Amino acid sequence: MRTLASLAVLLLCAIPGAAFAQSALVRGFVTDATTGEVVQEANVTLTDADGSTFGSATSGDGLYVVSSLVPGRFVVQASHLGYTTYTDTLELAPGELYTLDIVLVPERQQLDAILVEGDEGGSLTDLVAGMDRIEPADIDRIPSPDVSGDLAAYLTAMPGVVVIGDQGGQFYVRGGEPTQNLALLDGMVIYQPFHILSYYSAFPSEVLRSVDLYAGGFEARFGGRISSVIDVWSRNGSNRRYAASSQASPFMVGAHLEGPLGRRRDFTFLASVRQAVLEQAASSLVARDIPLTFSDVFGKVQGKTHRHGRMAISGISTTDRGRIGTDTGRGQPEEVRWRNRALGARYLFLPGHLPILAEFLVSVSHHSNALGDEGEELRSSTTSRLNLEANIIHYAGLTDIHWGLFARSMSFASELGGLFQEHSSTKEYVIEAGLYLAPQFQFSPRTSVTPGIRIHNFPSKGAAYVEPRVRAEWSQGPHTVTSAVGLYHQEIVGISDRRDAASVFTAWSASPTGRGVPQALHVIGGYRRSLPSGVELAAEGYYKRIRNLYLPEWTPLPKLTTTLQQGSGRVFGADLRIELRRRGFYGYVNFGLSSVRYTATQPELATWFGNPTYSFRPAHDRRHQVSALLTMEVAGMTASMLWQYGSGRPFSRALGFDGFLLMDGRVDVYEEPGERRVVYERPFNGVLPSYHRLDVSLERVFTLGAAEVVAQLSVINAYDRANIFYLDVFTLQRADQLPLIPSLGLKVSV
Repeated sequence: MRTLASLAVLLLCAIPGAAFAQSALVRGFVTDATTGEVVQEANVTLTDADGSTFGSATSGDGLYVVSSLVPGRFVVQASHLGYTTYTDTLELAPGELYTLDIVLVPERQQLDAILVEGDEGGSLTDLVAGMDRIEPADIDRIPSPDVSGDLAAYLTAMPGVVVIGDQGGQFYVRGGEPTQNLALLDGMVIYQPFHILSYYSAFPSEVLRSVDLYAGGFEARFGGRISSVIDVWSRNGSNRRYAASSQASPFMVGAHLEGPLGRRRDFTFLASVRQAVLEQAASSLVARDIPLTFSDVFGKVQGKTHRHGRMAISGISTTDRGRIGTDTGRGQPEEVRWRNRALGARYLFLPGHLPILAEFLVSVSHHSNALGDEGEELRSSTTSRLNLEANIIHYAGLTDIHWGLFARSMSFASELGGLFQEHSSTKEYVIEAGLYLAPQFQFSPRTSVTPGIRIHNFPSKGAAYVEPRVRAEWSQGPHTVTSAVGLYHQEIVGISDRRDAASVFTAWSASPTGRGVPQALHVIGGYRRSLPSGVELAAEGYYKRIRNLYLPEWTPLPKLTTTLQQGSGRVFGADLRIELRRRGFYGYVNFGLSSVRYTATQPELATWFGNPTYSFRPAHDRRHQVSALLTMEVAGMTASMLWQYGSGRPFSRALGFDGFLLMDGRVDVYEEPGERRVVYERPFNGVLPSYHRLDVSLERVFTLGAAEVVAQLSVINAYDRANIFYLDVFTLQRADQLPLIPSLGLKVSV
């Protein structure tokens, strides 16, 4: 830690103070006049007496910074589609740091223009080197079984994202495992961010501000995972009035409440609660038991501590329970349960005399999961994490310097009942500390290069890792080229049984000492182009090389094993997208091509296959994916249709079965049944049938006095396709995903 502190001091001293000696800087927050919520991507410009214009777009926190200004008189303008343009003048003195907070007033008269020209949400093709910014309006376009859209439903339609089934909440991003994804909510780690019914995430859409999905090549600020980052930020509650909503459907009921706190209304609160009702309502619609239930509770308090400071405290709790899959002849699957708990505080600070933005994060996360009936668990696992983090941005004209420090303490505990390689219980502790540095060189508003370096130090294991990274974007007219290259390490690993699609139990642990931690190299290149008539095109290719990949050993027993074997992997593919926007019409087509291959060495396999090294396609290697969305206005209603296709995934075919009886004494072979084993072919050498599904919804918005009512009729799996979930290796019976399910949802907001 002394070394990290010394490096931080050297970094601060290296910032050229002369650059700020004479130039001026203007900064502040842009908020909505009706709700007090921050306005993202608002354009703030300053025009001097010579007509030269300097500008900035607001960040996710509504912050703008315009630096390197020659002292003098400026005309300030702030604009965003749907708001009246703000105009003011100010006089800047040499070296002055001027704070100007701007409030934008919505311009209702522009609603028709917004429908024609506006974005009504983010652009699907506006990706930057693997990063997509997802807004609530994007999520609402996707047909879902609930009246409010959900992030999980949106992600399933993205190329490069694979969901094995509609149960289990397991998402694979560009060849990575679910445990290789980093999910953050307001800076808090959420170990299992999706519910047991895969249509739902742990983040209610009513509380979302934005989501950044890094499918790879993520910046130096993020670490600890080698596949992807899902960076979720909640919005602030309204500081103008109290507001509430409630909703109900055969899948879920929920409510949210928000409003100001205190007489001065400097602080606000936001709260949300949801509870699944599948077992009570949706099951009756399909005359089939759906033994799944889940819930989530979210709360947030935020506000101004003073003119230059903002503080927020967020907390979330989720609970999931159910039996994944169906009865295939051997009885119901075992019950699986998991819980997420997280609490965090965030403080944003703009020092009065320094051109910097400081962010401080403190959070605690806890995750537990278990397999088996409550009180009679077959195995269980718990994971906890304490996180301390400081992120700093120095504004220095065309170069913004991003850097930060972090320290974490993690603990892992597993109870495996002694059934697996004699592992009955384990407890581990890992301490991590490090820093990152990432200067951003901005050559034009849409041309930049951001080299970065991240250093991880694990005092508890005597190991350290250096991760160089670089991201770049170049734009010329309608053409945009982006790229990213980076190295990533993951100290903790999740152990699960890849042969069993119905098993979502994961035991977290530290990487085995002395064997190297999982490491991945990401290479990404992308191209975007805007065409006339509202057409957008995007193409992105990617490559991942994975080393020190820990794979559970291959055995004839279809059960979890904690014995790990070291392997490697490679992933490559391409995502193609075309998007069309017209008045009252929106649509896109996504195509994803991917190839994933793992290679492992296990001496015992030489007895089976004649070679201890084997290479295979893992169960989440879906070569081809297509999703097509169409949304249009029809007779005052909004109709949405989403069709998805996925080629068949690999699975392990069985040649036959045998029995194993341990002769450890006098054993009655007539009475003792022994244990059945599967005689497999080579791992994952079979291919399941392809997957395709159509979801549709029809939505109408009514006004009843002061209340807004949204009614939605939706049908999931509209042509009742029998999509396979998994094949039972003992009975050879298939378990299918959910059939056609109609749903009528209502949402009332005041």
